[in-house]
Amino acid sequence: MRRTLLLLAAATATLSSAATGQPNYGGPPSFGTVNLRAGFNPDPRIVNVTAGGRLAASSIDSDCVGSVANNPDVRLNYSAGATDLPLIISVDSDDDTTLVVNGPDGRWYCDDDSGEEGNNPSLRFDDPGSGQYDIYIGHYAEGRSIPARLYISEVTSR
Repeated sequence: MRRTLLLLAAATATLSSAATGQPNYGGPPSFGTVNLRAGFNPDPRIVNVTAGGRLAASSIDSDCVGSVANNPDVRLNYSAGATDLPLIISVDSDDDTTLVVNGPDGRWYCDDDSGEEGNNPSLRFDDPGSGQYDIYIGHYAEGRSIPARLYISEVTSR
């Protein structure tokens, strides 16, 4: 009986630490890599994804909410240009989604409801840097598969 309780406690601790661990932003993105240069066409670039995961976004940064996957959903390799265009990363879904981005500067950026229709996230980089943007799309219903569309644009948010 005692051995069973110890095994159960160890399994619970393992599951709990996975839910509050850190993301693997060096890991392979679940829905691919997008390579874009400033002034890209077509604009917006759209990637269909499944939002969410078992990692509490608040474990990344206290300003982040929802649950995200351990690996990025999408990796964006962006080459900034001489244009004054922003880089806008946003999500559209019928469900309430969240957005977490690890920028080329190594900082984490999070949003919940700044996009269109009140439940969609959007991040705007007014002076985007060149480099790798690891994009995580989360939601509040841990364990559910939530279809969503990631929009990468220089002119509009979703």
